[in-house]
Amino acid sequence: MEAILTPLRPYLTPITHNLPAPLQNLALSLLGPTCHQTLLLDINPDPACLKIATSKALGLAIIGAASIVKVPQILKLLASKSPAGISVPAYILETLAYLISLAYSTRQGFPFSTYGETALIAVQNVVIAALVLRYSGQGALGGAFVAGVVGVGWALFQEGIVSPDLLKQMMAGAGVLGAVSKVPQIWTVWREGGTGQLSAFAVFNYLAGSLSRIFTTLQEVDDKLILYGFVAGFALNAVLAVQMVYYWNSPQTAEHAGEISKKAEAIAMGSNSASTSGVQMKAKSPTTRRRG
Repeated sequence: MEAILTPLRPYLTPITHNLPAPLQNLALSLLGPTCHQTLLLDINPDPACLKIATSKALGLAIIGAASIVKVPQILKLLASKSPAGISVPAYILETLAYLISLAYSTRQGFPFSTYGETALIAVQNVVIAALVLRYSGQGALGGAFVAGVVGVGWALFQEGIVSPDLLKQMMAGAGVLGAVSKVPQIWTVWREGGTGQLSAFAVFNYLAGSLSRIFTTLQEVDDKLILYGFVAGFALNAVLAVQMVYYWNSPQTAEHAGEISKKAEAIAMGSNSASTSGVQMKAKSPTTRRRG
């Protein structure tokens, strides 16, 4: 790589040294002074700094994807108004685990790129759980759930209510909780023999995101509690992804088979109605033949 960069460096360094101040500051905050100087200003592909840059890029990509990762799931629920195939306990447990992880990472001062998606996914989880409860005829329980999430989230960020030692103990449990939260969803899919309204986009993005988070955690966060949680989450996300593939063509998956048959029946009924109308019109039309 050095052989390639050497002739290019005289042309690249004037550009990197004269980037707009906001971009320079962003790179400095993400890479740190040493790697900012090494990679951006000196254009030196130091392996250690390249790992940090890759980790930061992955972290930002995960956060970006997290902003929409469950939007397809929300849209499917709004369109179908059916909670089929979606486990409310799974979303409640996962949301609680994310709230604890978000509070712990924030209070520990970890880089935002290593945990930012938890806030975005937690908000989407609350929306999904509230919709599922509403479409299950339990709208009041959905409102209570939203209020409970707000109250718990506020308390976790208050050191006077949840001490650092207690939060660390809760974080140890959150890793287990986050992994266990996948079990009700896996069980629901297996029991119903299909994925129902479960979004494939969300499932496969979760799998990729949890794998990427293992890498970013190893590079930037020296905390085994968080690492083990991501490893366990990846393993169960993999099971859910396998189920998604296995039940892809199941009639219980988004009820595609039922929708297709209903559309076929509607088309057939429309054709029959048109044919019947044509026969009736022909029968009622006056004849032009003269009577003898």
